[in-house]
Amino acid sequence: MSRRFNGEMGQVRGVPLPERIVKNWARVEEFQAAKQDLLIATYPKAGTTWTQEVVDHILNGGDDEKCKRAPTQVRMPFLEMTAADGSNAVAWGSWFEHVKGYWNERHTKKILYIFFEDMKEDPIREVTRIAEFLECQLSKNTIDHIVQQTTFSTMRENPMANYSTIPETHFDRTASDFMRKGEVGDWKNHLTAEQDFAFDEHYSREMAGCSIPIRFMI
Repeated sequence: MSRRFNGEMGQVRGVPLPERIVKNWARVEEFQAAKQDLLIATYPKAGTTWTQEVVDHILNGGDDEKCKRAPTQVRMPFLEMTAADGSNAVAWGSWFEHVKGYWNERHTKKILYIFFEDMKEDPIREVTRIAEFLECQLSKNTIDHIVQQTTFSTMRENPMANYSTIPETHFDRTASDFMRKGEVGDWKNHLTAEQDFAFDEHYSREMAGCSIPIRFMI
């Protein structure tokens, strides 16, 4: 596990999770969702904070002050990465199983599937989709305002969104800032040709027969 998130690991149904979550898993199992509850289900570092900020702004009609009432992790608390050998035994479990699981349920449950690349490509379009899914009628000016207030540069400077309130004992900032670059395709600056080839093979094998239109560049 990366030094960025400190702590021991445990497992729930074979999925590696931080021990603090494993110890409290019974509370998760007992949780009863209300009809109006909204679940933002993402894999780590997949645009979670961005989505949380967009949703919070939509639900509050673009009111910046209401969206600064508390840090992201307080406003939207957690119910709480492929390994070097290519296995799926990583914290939070397999990315492949995560994305395929929700994709397969998208027609039988009330699920809105959002892609990071689509958000980067056309944020106005995607914020509008999210607002419509949430049945929130917002003016074009409000949508434009929400898009501006949830840009990467704005969130990076916002202590209520950038996780700077998390103590060093829980998040090691010497490894990396929580909000790194917010770009599509940065993998090109980090993977060697050999690693890129190995990933392509692993991805093709795990996603065989899956119709998710995932892009790695825009």
